[in-house]
Amino acid sequence: MLSKCSLAVLVVVLSVAGTPARAMVCMDKSMTLDEVVEAIGAQKSCESAMKLFGDCQLTASGDVQLGAAVEKKCEADFLPGLNTAQQQAYKREMRVCDQKYRNKSGTMYLSFAAFCRAEVAQRYSQRALKAAGQKAR
Repeated sequence: MLSKCSLAVLVVVLSVAGTPARAMVCMDKSMTLDEVVEAIGAQKSCESAMKLFGDCQLTASGDVQLGAAVEKKCEADFLPGLNTAQQQAYKREMRVCDQKYRNKSGTMYLSFAAFCRAEVAQRYSQRALKAAGQKAR
């Protein structure tokens, strides 16, 4: 069952997906939101994906999609290796991000929540890479 906050994020993502593509300047060129999401997914590491997210942020609801792309990129580093307790802790930290701004109005708070979630995923990635003896790129 989806929580109210998760449902709200889903509604925003779907509403953004149904709107015409608008261009933004990112990486010194005009890109659509979908192109930035693809660029984040194409990054070699969680760290570089997070940097691109910061460079291309909108401080609006569009950051939900960008943040989700960073989460996916970072989760590849650690999610398969988490045990049940660690998975629950990760989900709990993500819920904290969702709840932190739930009573705030304005699309910038969706952006803040998206950054919070991406930062949680980034921290888990950094820990997993450190434990594996790899340096975060």
